[in-house]
Amino acid sequence: MAYTTIDDPSAYFQTLLYTGDSSNPRDLVNDGNSDLQPDFAWIKGRSDTDIHLLYDSSRGAGKFLSSASTAAENTGGYGLTAFNSDGFRTNAYAYSNENTHTYVAWQWKVNGGTTTSLSSNINSVCQVNQDAGISIVKYTCTGGGNGQSVQHGLGLVPQVIITKNRTDNSYSDWITYHHILTKDNFVKLNSTAASATNSAYNGANVTSTTYNVSIDLVEQKDFVSYCFAPIQGYSKFGSYVGNGNADGPFVYTGFKPAFVMIKRAVGGTSSYSSWAIHDSKRYPFNDNLAGNKVLYANRNYAEGKRGQGGTNTGATVNLDLLSNGFKIRDSGSDEVNDPADTYIYMAFAENPFVTSTGVPTTAR
Repeated sequence: MAYTTIDDPSAYFQTLLYTGDSSNPRDLVNDGNSDLQPDFAWIKGRSDTDIHLLYDSSRGAGKFLSSASTAAENTGGYGLTAFNSDGFRTNAYAYSNENTHTYVAWQWKVNGGTTTSLSSNINSVCQVNQDAGISIVKYTCTGGGNGQSVQHGLGLVPQVIITKNRTDNSYSDWITYHHILTKDNFVKLNSTAASATNSAYNGANVTSTTYNVSIDLVEQKDFVSYCFAPIQGYSKFGSYVGNGNADGPFVYTGFKPAFVMIKRAVGGTSSYSSWAIHDSKRYPFNDNLAGNKVLYANRNYAEGKRGQGGTNTGATVNLDLLSNGFKIRDSGSDEVNDPADTYIYMAFAENPFVTSTGVPTTAR
């Protein structure tokens, strides 16, 4: 069996950096090796406290959710207005295209907006890319108690499932299942909190066809889930234990990461433990002196800001993105390396460590 089936990860994931110009419309073009029409796009302002904008082609352009907020889906047509053949179109929305502001857009390809209806206890509408291990699942809770299931369409066991209530601000956290956590444990993409246990958010019984959902708290509401299964040489969803040392843990992924998101899930006494996002576009070179100015999924802070209200400017996290994984080089950050604490992560590839023909890629 080949080491990987994806020699060019840019066919399925790309990061785009751009500067706003307030034009309407504006077509932004990806610059990876392959053309990529995104089906899941996540836009964040780097230079200002812009809100996170999460779009997908299953819900439709112009409709966003925000990862740092419990707010319901915004359907006003703001920001991303079209998924183009190699990028996306935006209007002059301040959080996606304000003049002189800098932005990052993380983008995943799924299935070009084509969906399939699947039946289970709760029916779902799924957009699936089994090759890349990603599906977008829409469903409506209909009552009937906890523990009912939804089909995800992957044909693989998803290791991360991020679910958001689209229609209501009540019980509307971003409930996130990660396979490293124990039964019924979950974390919230919009929160700094460590993992918690609540059988109402049943994350157990995840199979290659279905996952359980909670409907005892929220009935007759519309939801969306983003499901991810690992693909060798392209994506990995795991954990590591911090050591509190500048010579921190090395985490093997089997590829050079293009995107890594890290969250402390177990341990620690500090309430501050955000979802730290790193990518190889904003920081293409490892620099242990300057460090990486991270963005946070659960904060609207500008890049490189930390602390209460994001007032600490220039805050960095030292993390190297290597040819076969990533290396923590930060002894003072509870976000990535407190001793004995468990951190979970999601990572997607820039290049596989070894191609499908057995050829190692060039090391950084």
